[in-house]
Amino acid sequence: MRVAALIVAAGRGERAGGRIPKQYISLLGRPVLSWSVRALAGAGVDEIVVAIAPEHAALAAAALENGPAVRIIHGGAARTASVRAGLAVIERADIILVHDAARPGLSAQIVHSLVATIKSGAAGAAPALPVADALRRADAEGHVIAELDHDGLMRVQTPQAFRAAALQAAYDALPENATFRDDLAVARAHGMECVLVQGDARLMKITYPEDIALIERLLSGSRVTCVGTGIDAHRFGPGDHLTLCGVRIAHDKGLMGHSDADAGWHALVDAILGALGEGDIGAHFPPSDPRWKGADSERFLRHAAKLAADVGARIEHVDVTLICEKPKIGPHREAMRARTAEVLGLPISRVSIKATTTERMGFLGREEGLAAHATATVDRPD
Repeated sequence: MRVAALIVAAGRGERAGGRIPKQYISLLGRPVLSWSVRALAGAGVDEIVVAIAPEHAALAAAALENGPAVRIIHGGAARTASVRAGLAVIERADIILVHDAARPGLSAQIVHSLVATIKSGAAGAAPALPVADALRRADAEGHVIAELDHDGLMRVQTPQAFRAAALQAAYDALPENATFRDDLAVARAHGMECVLVQGDARLMKITYPEDIALIERLLSGSRVTCVGTGIDAHRFGPGDHLTLCGVRIAHDKGLMGHSDADAGWHALVDAILGALGEGDIGAHFPPSDPRWKGADSERFLRHAAKLAADVGARIEHVDVTLICEKPKIGPHREAMRARTAEVLGLPISRVSIKATTTERMGFLGREEGLAAHATATVDRPD
């Protein structure tokens, strides 16, 4: 039997509190949406359709880049409308799975269980977990007004699976502007017999900001915190400015180097690479390579950040110390913090930039050059 899946990803995801909708935020180095796509493809689903909001086209393209093949369509303002749009384009399916993009903890085991349940004769099926907590109904002020018996109550998850023809008939029978919380409700309104199968705690839905940390713990397995260090130094030479931590500073000298000689970011790149066990900046961007002559060090820092993301690591905090007599770093410190935070995608509170001198000792004290020391704290899979 041919199996298709529709991922509903057209919501705004505002309650999760991020700068972008929750289905596109990074979860252990990968966009939330990509987790479900990879899980469905890995379980052998024949066709995957993703319903998105039109204004999120660029976010969706980035989230799905280099992943399994999917068909992207425009969803509706409500979930029911998005499912209608998906059903209209799915071809030759015998079984259809409908899944919420905000549930990234999908496993092949859940997919196989649902498909097997439909093949055995059920018209519809969904994963679910029993409600363990005591339940109370409260008024708007939080006063308890009723006791509820939780015996037999279940927390229903997605994906929800259906015989394709039956699900299409259920949606065809709906009034044009009807809205339902999920597809199980649509199926039951049409008289379909549906069953529940064993769910998975990892299939929790991302709704609020605190859910991100919880689901990361559920999905990440064993992790370790690593600290890397980096040191860099450049000689002063002719020029009227220098660049430190991404900020151009007017000065009566420049810094000599194959790239832009940004010692602060060079040291930070080495610190991140060190925490990842990925060698040093020279191994990734050899000075002998003419491509990096005069290059903006932002490219190097973004490369290090991507290496971390690709292995599911998170850069938690960075600290850069600039060592020089001149220029004075204080007036530029906040701009440096802001630029570094922007490139690494960190809150500025997790970026430290500071400066010191050598009390006129050595080549730094003689103003022959400038040095930097950096540390990076990285949370990564063990």
